[in-house]
Amino acid sequence: MSHEIELKLTLPQKALPALRRHPLIADAPRDGRSVTLENTYFDTPELELRERRMAVRTRKAGTRWLQTVKCAAESIGGLSSRPEWEQPYVGGVFDFSAIDNADVRNRLEDYHPRLVPVFSTRFKRETCILTPRDGVKVLAMIDNGAIEVGEHSRPLCELELELVEGDPQALYAIALELAESLPLTPENVSKAERGYRLFSNHALRPAKARPSRLAAEQSPVDAFRIIAFDCLALWQTNESGARESDDPEFIHQLRVALRRLRSALRLFGPALPQAFVERWSQGLKDAADGLGAARDLDVMLAEVLGPVAESGLADEATQRLIAMAVDRRDREKAAAREQLLAASHGRQMLALAADLMALQSDSLVKSANLTTFARLQLTQLRKRARKRYAAAATDLHADKLHELRVSLKRLRYAIEFLLPLLPEKATVRFANDLAEAQEILGYLNDETVARNRLKGWAGKDPELRSGAAFVAGWHAPRIARLRKSVLPSLEDILWGKAPWRR
Repeated sequence: MSHEIELKLTLPQKALPALRRHPLIADAPRDGRSVTLENTYFDTPELELRERRMAVRTRKAGTRWLQTVKCAAESIGGLSSRPEWEQPYVGGVFDFSAIDNADVRNRLEDYHPRLVPVFSTRFKRETCILTPRDGVKVLAMIDNGAIEVGEHSRPLCELELELVEGDPQALYAIALELAESLPLTPENVSKAERGYRLFSNHALRPAKARPSRLAAEQSPVDAFRIIAFDCLALWQTNESGARESDDPEFIHQLRVALRRLRSALRLFGPALPQAFVERWSQGLKDAADGLGAARDLDVMLAEVLGPVAESGLADEATQRLIAMAVDRRDREKAAAREQLLAASHGRQMLALAADLMALQSDSLVKSANLTTFARLQLTQLRKRARKRYAAAATDLHADKLHELRVSLKRLRYAIEFLLPLLPEKATVRFANDLAEAQEILGYLNDETVARNRLKGWAGKDPELRSGAAFVAGWHAPRIARLRKSVLPSLEDILWGKAPWRR
C-alpha cells in the first residue's frame, strides 16, 4: 500500500497553453512522453463501493494495464491523502490478494462477482518533475480530456501536484506561484465522484455548512483550523456551482461560507497571530465584495415584492417595479458569474489553505482549555449584542436594528461552531430562539433596503413613486407590529441564563 499526497487544481481548457508556457512548467524536465490514459471505474449495480467511499479502476496506458484500488480521502483546500494499491491487471481479471488491509480486501472479494463498468475517463497526461529546492520533489501532471458515461460526457481539465519527497506545504508554494498568473482553483472532488454524478445524472447541489467537528481536547488554534477548513470547503463547492449554474442559492451559500469564515476569525482572533487576523480580515472581505447585489435582489423579489404580487392587489406601477427588479436581478447575476470567472478567488483559496496548514500555536495558547475559551468568547459576544440592543431600543432606527441583527448572527455562528463543547439540548433551543429573532430583524432590514431601492428607481416618475409607496404601505402594518415585538422577544435570550454558563 502507498499513500498518495496530492493537490488537485482545476483550470479552464483555454488556459492550458499559458500553463505550459509558465517557467515552472516549461523549464522542468519531463517524466517520459505524454500519454493517453483510458480508465474504467467499476462498482456493483447498487453502487456499494461508492457508498463505502472506495474506488476500483482499471487503467490502460499505451499497452500497459493496471488495476488500482483507492479508499476514502479527507480533502482540505484541494490537498488530499489516501491509501492506494496499484498492480498489473492481467487477463481482464481482478486480483485483490495483494491488498494488505484485511477489511478492504475481504469487502472487495465479496463484491468481486458483481463488479460492472460504471463510467470511464479518457485524458491526455503530461508529467514534469519539479524540484523547487533541496529535499523537495513534485510530479506536476496536466490532465486534459473528458469523463464519459455512454453518450454523455463532461470535460476534464486538471493540474495535479503529487508529492514524491518533502513537506506537503511545498505543494501550496508551487500552486501559489502558478496561480499568480493562471486561473487555478483547488478542487476537493475526485474524478471518480464527478463520474458518479454524471452516471447518476445528479447536478452539483448548493452545499450548506456541516455540523461542527470540534472536541474539547483541541487547542483554540487547532479548533479554528478545523472550522476554517470546513468553511473553505463550503466556499469551494459553492463557487464551483455558481460558475456552472444560474441557481442563486450557490452564491447565497458562497456568501454564507465567507461570513462564517469571518465570524470564526473574529471568534478565535485572541488566540491567533495578529498578522494572520489582519491579513484575512481584509482578504475575506475582498472575496465577498461584489457578490451581494444579485442575492439582495432575489430576497427583495421573494420577501418584499413577491407577496404584493401574489395578493392580486398590485397595480400597473407596482408591476413595472417588479419587472425592473427582475431585469436588474438577472443582470447582477450575470455580473456576479463574470466576476467569479475573472476573479482571483482560486489563489485566495490556495493562500488561505497554505496559511491554515502553517498556522502554529504558541505554548500559552496551545495549553489553553478550549471549553473555557468558548465560554468566555460566547459571553463577550452576548455582551456586545446587549449593547446593540440598548442602542436600538432608543429609537428603533433601521440602522441600529441592522447592527443588532449582525451581532446576533455572529453569536449564532459562534454557537454553531462551539456546539460540541456545550450542553446540546439547551444550546440548540437557545440557538433556535436566536435564529427566530434574527429572521425577524432580517425581514425588517430587507424591507428597509427594498423601500430605499424602489424609491431610488422611481426617481421623479410619479407613477413609479406611486408604486413604491403602495409596496411600502402594503408591508407597513406588519413592519409596525414586528418593530414593537422583536426587542421584547430578545430579552430572555440576552439576559436570561446562557446554556454555556456553568
